[in-house]
Amino acid sequence: MRQIAPLDPAIHHEGRAATQDGVPLWVFPYTQARFRFSGTTLAVRVRSHWNYGHTRIGVIIDNTQFSLRLPSPDEPVLPANVAEGEDGVLTVTVATDLPDVEHEAVVFKRQDGGMHYLEFHGVAVDDGAHVAPPQGGAPTDPMAPGVPPLPDPARRIEFYGDSVTCGERNEAVTYTGMADPDIDLSSDSNSWYSYAAITGRMLGAETRLISQGGIPLLDGIGWFNAPDYLGMESMWDKVAYNPPLGDAIDWDFHDFTPQVVVVALGQNDSHPDDFMAQDYEGGQAATWRREYRAFLGRLLERYPHAHVVCTTTVLEHDDAWDRAIHEVATAMEDPRVTHFAYSRAGTGTPGHPRVAEDVEMARELVTYLESMGEGLWA
Repeated sequence: MRQIAPLDPAIHHEGRAATQDGVPLWVFPYTQARFRFSGTTLAVRVRSHWNYGHTRIGVIIDNTQFSLRLPSPDEPVLPANVAEGEDGVLTVTVATDLPDVEHEAVVFKRQDGGMHYLEFHGVAVDDGAHVAPPQGGAPTDPMAPGVPPLPDPARRIEFYGDSVTCGERNEAVTYTGMADPDIDLSSDSNSWYSYAAITGRMLGAETRLISQGGIPLLDGIGWFNAPDYLGMESMWDKVAYNPPLGDAIDWDFHDFTPQVVVVALGQNDSHPDDFMAQDYEGGQAATWRREYRAFLGRLLERYPHAHVVCTTTVLEHDDAWDRAIHEVATAMEDPRVTHFAYSRAGTGTPGHPRVAEDVEMARELVTYLESMGEGLWA
């Protein structure tokens, strides 16, 4: 098979990623590569840095989405469609016996950087096959199974959030409207169908998800990196941040300036103590509101012309968190900062939102953003 390098000019990359020795390092969900290829076979070449869970990579070819398992390091036998080279790079065969025509493809990271990092080493196609840049096109249904058109380069949106923004466990549709069962649903996490990614596709905007399951705003609380909990304050300006997978890598904000920034935090900050609900005027709650405002200020320093939307999600939480966010956004008296509440904010489901609830949130958020008019994207 013919190997195509990860930075081949035909491959279009989206997402915040570091490049080391010519190889993109994918940490955040929904980071992706798009291209066209001819022939009957496609394989993806990756190296996965595993931390926990059942890790998978997402691929779309024409009208079919594939979820491909990546083996963990302790597995004695590789899956039948996976081969490991001497350099440790895995060649994962996605599809064979395709029609010998030109195909559209997207390779994307399904899961967050808590579970694994992914080195994208390119793809492999038939000998004699060609690759070409992806095509644009008219907007399509963001839930359609096929490869969507390229986003409008004049529209850019960035999300800062937690597991809901990642699309964690959202393909476990049997549990729609229900609490998560006490089983590992990590393989059911799919960033493609997160409300954030759906919102981006509905708007035709290039979209980045700076999100991590279990992340709060502040260090020392939440669920991520127990017992040394890390918050968004320690990862928002990073391109790699998970201590078990190596040193942090700073992001210099050089290649992406969004017009819209959505901040969806406040869900995990109630662990281990729901201080906002228990004592709204207390010291810990007041500190959180002060630091939330400071975080919004740091975002505006990076993106002085962006509109920042403060919100939570439909995952159950005490309404004191929405009250706090509304209070901070209003007190800033800055037209660049607004608070948006979903119709079922904090009441929609006791478990992670499934795909139907992600669609519900995306539609409401798109309606809100479109109400601001085309000037939002100026």
